[in-house]
Amino acid sequence: MATFGNLSDRLAETFKNLRTKGKLSAADVDGTVREIRRALLDADVALDVVKDFTGKVRERALGDEVSKALNPAQQVVRIVNEELVEILGGQQRRLEFAKKPPTIIMLAGLQGAGKTTLAGKLAKWLAKDGHTPVLVAADLQRPNAVTQLQVVGQQAGVAVFAPESGNGVGNPVQVARDGVKFAQQKMHDVVIVDTAGRLGVDADMMKQASDIRAAIGPDEVLFVIDAMIGQDAVATAKAFQDGVDFTGVVLTKLDGDARGGAALSVASITGRPIMFASTGESLDDFEPFHPDRMASRILDLGDILTLIEQAQGAFDEDEARKMAEKFSTDTFTLDDFLGQMQQLRNMGSIKKMMSMLPGAGAMKQQLENFDEREIVRTEAIIQSMTKAERTTPKLLNGSRRLRIARGAGSTVTEVNQLVQRFEQAAKMMKTVAKGGMPNIPGMGPMAGAGLGGNRGKQQPKKKGSKSGNPAKRAAENAALASGEQPAGAVVAGGTGFGLGGSKPVAGKAGGPTEDEMAALQKMLGR
Repeated sequence: MATFGNLSDRLAETFKNLRTKGKLSAADVDGTVREIRRALLDADVALDVVKDFTGKVRERALGDEVSKALNPAQQVVRIVNEELVEILGGQQRRLEFAKKPPTIIMLAGLQGAGKTTLAGKLAKWLAKDGHTPVLVAADLQRPNAVTQLQVVGQQAGVAVFAPESGNGVGNPVQVARDGVKFAQQKMHDVVIVDTAGRLGVDADMMKQASDIRAAIGPDEVLFVIDAMIGQDAVATAKAFQDGVDFTGVVLTKLDGDARGGAALSVASITGRPIMFASTGESLDDFEPFHPDRMASRILDLGDILTLIEQAQGAFDEDEARKMAEKFSTDTFTLDDFLGQMQQLRNMGSIKKMMSMLPGAGAMKQQLENFDEREIVRTEAIIQSMTKAERTTPKLLNGSRRLRIARGAGSTVTEVNQLVQRFEQAAKMMKTVAKGGMPNIPGMGPMAGAGLGGNRGKQQPKKKGSKSGNPAKRAAENAALASGEQPAGAVVAGGTGFGLGGSKPVAGKAGGPTEDEMAALQKMLGR
């Protein structure tokens, strides 16, 4: 994630220096811990958290588990990873639903943290899971907060309870209470109450939030905090914990480029788990918070599990089975190729997905230069083709490609590159579908390729004339079919001069003539 980019780079550089050492001394450990401490402080992690974290890492790194390890550097990375998981909350904490619906979720936090947008994200996420949430507009203080919640609710496809217009008019405690009654009457199983925030912590805000909590008795109180807030995150979290108390934390704006130390401080300081993370502006940029996965991302170890979950949510299982059949039967078309790309785009940002791969930190420059609109251009090219051209790409001659390029607003070169990529992808997928190992373009054959039963067997070469003259080629092929040697053909087993391997016989097919023998003797000086 962008928020932890600088911290990830610093830690990766620190561990890179360790990997050159076969055995770690106390000085090596102290130097590593010192660099980790500086990296965490630069990331705006709270001082108390940094002291506790580095103390535990140093104690374990100087213990037997590192000194007796075959690879001490990897063992130190494992220790840092485990301690990061601990300060991020340890185990994942899920929402606790009420035994008797509706489940009431109250959102609290400073103004500008993203509570209203987060309410829509949470509602949409719950709706995908089979729930019927309703949003309650209890933020009557901020201008147009009620209107914003109504728009967000419409985008998320969920109901919104907004009896008051807001803009300083209305009683938020009564609205929250009426919202719960509305949910009971309309059979909504989850109520999400959006409350007012302020630009800073003040007594009026705390009292209003406390009154709402007392009136509706929420099952979950989620403290929404901006991940870019820096060192002030700890003071804000403590103030809300003392004034309102909360059961979980939601981090927003994790896609920002700030230092992001709040994520590493709040859970440890307050003792309350981070439950969700907002990673972008779209309503789909929302995910449950997994401490172990976040620690892996920070250490550039990847987050394959989240990537798999996103793929499972975006790809249809029956459609994937049909695609596998098409790969194996060589009936994969450009229409199918377009459908696969559109499903890939439904997963979200390509850059974000690539950043979840292990070692993505080393590809940071390439990821930044990647153009997300490339998929849109590819879609335009394919959609500019006729149905027949998509089904049979071999029809694409020069004039057709020029017409497609003009229709898509691209160049013929881009059309050619797309067709080439499609053919390579189809060939690779066909190989994989049949249990083989593909040759990735630009990487050569992969290790273990050819394990499909043909290993060690050399395919016989096809015999036949290679002449460019059709009449001569037909005559030579006919001669080969009848078992005769074509005129002028070289007999296998001959010498480097093209002569037969057996004793030459003048005038016999395959042997040199008398004139050829005389010329050869003259050349040899005999």
